[in-house]
Amino acid sequence: MYTIKNLYDLDHTIAKEYLEGFTYPWEALKGIKDLIIELGQKLDKNEYDEVSENVWVHKTAKVFPSAYLGAPCIIGPNTEVRHCAFIRGSALVGADCVVGNSCELKNVILFDHVQTPHYNYVGDSILGYYSHMGAGSITSNVKSDKKLVVVHGEDEEMETGMKKFGAMLGDNVEVGCNSVLNPGTVIGRNSRVYPTSCVRGVVPENHIWKVDGTVVEIK
Repeated sequence: MYTIKNLYDLDHTIAKEYLEGFTYPWEALKGIKDLIIELGQKLDKNEYDEVSENVWVHKTAKVFPSAYLGAPCIIGPNTEVRHCAFIRGSALVGADCVVGNSCELKNVILFDHVQTPHYNYVGDSILGYYSHMGAGSITSNVKSDKKLVVVHGEDEEMETGMKKFGAMLGDNVEVGCNSVLNPGTVIGRNSRVYPTSCVRGVVPENHIWKVDGTVVEIK
């Protein structure tokens, strides 16, 4: 359940070929910056404007004047980057996405139709097709003890060798308002997180994480 193949439909990101080179999604985090620069240089200039060095915005995207776009980044077709959004850099944002007011993105891949619409922090993470983060929900990407992140599965623990690793959200994941996804969180396809949850470890696909940490299958 931790693999790219099980979490994502790669037909919904321009990072498809890149992600196909890995087994686990967190393995892709270290190369996002270089990937964006490589992809950006190949983009159709009739479709994308390079608004500043290594910052490409599709002509159909809407970027509000108060938003900050740090290099490198790509903003896809029909995407909205709203007031006071802060894209620090190394952000690959797909088509039909929403990066909302006061949201911060850093070293991320957002598949098509992803929504981070209100007060979200998303760092060192990959968000799958049609995933949605409710208002105030965030990815925590560094452990409080600064040790390397481990993915805690039901029957195994996977060493990642990474100090910075937020969350991997599969396709169609719904994260409730004001939830915290702790470092190394992996949420399978079609799963949900109740509002105000503190999530750690792995949530299997088609399951619900409740506030008390109980995980139940969606019937």
